[in-house]
Amino acid sequence: MTEQLPERTRAELEAELTTLRERRRSLAAAMQKQESDVGDRGDEANALESGDDLIAVDERIATVTDLLAGGPERSPGRVPDGTRATLRFDDGTEQEVRAVAIPEEIAAGRQDITVTTDSPLGRALAGRRAGDTISYSTPAGEVRAHVVSLDVPGD
Repeated sequence: MTEQLPERTRAELEAELTTLRERRRSLAAAMQKQESDVGDRGDEANALESGDDLIAVDERIATVTDLLAGGPERSPGRVPDGTRATLRFDDGTEQEVRAVAIPEEIAAGRQDITVTTDSPLGRALAGRRAGDTISYSTPAGEVRAHVVSLDVPGD
């Protein structure tokens, strides 16, 4: 089951897509102009850089379009967007976390309990269930945690 995007997120993605498409048109036009101009190696370097920029914009357009379309139901190696987990760490403390696919969805003041689906913790939770033990890398080193509960949207 594909989860609906929150209205605010959908509006932000649609606005980003419009901006990206305008940027793509502008880059493509600039590249066409560069191709028709005779220049030196500096101009060639600019053309290569513009080509790289165009590829990056095309990739982001594809990503945003996929998100707006609902994206793949489950990405291998990633926990689904909206998943909530309660973890118990080796020192006995428990922490509830929520996974989001889009970093901009992390609310101010909620950074300590929100993870992205492609973060080390988000990837460690993929395919797991309550009762499993996970480990993941942090800047302070490897962390182990027991999955107390795992609420996956659509399950």
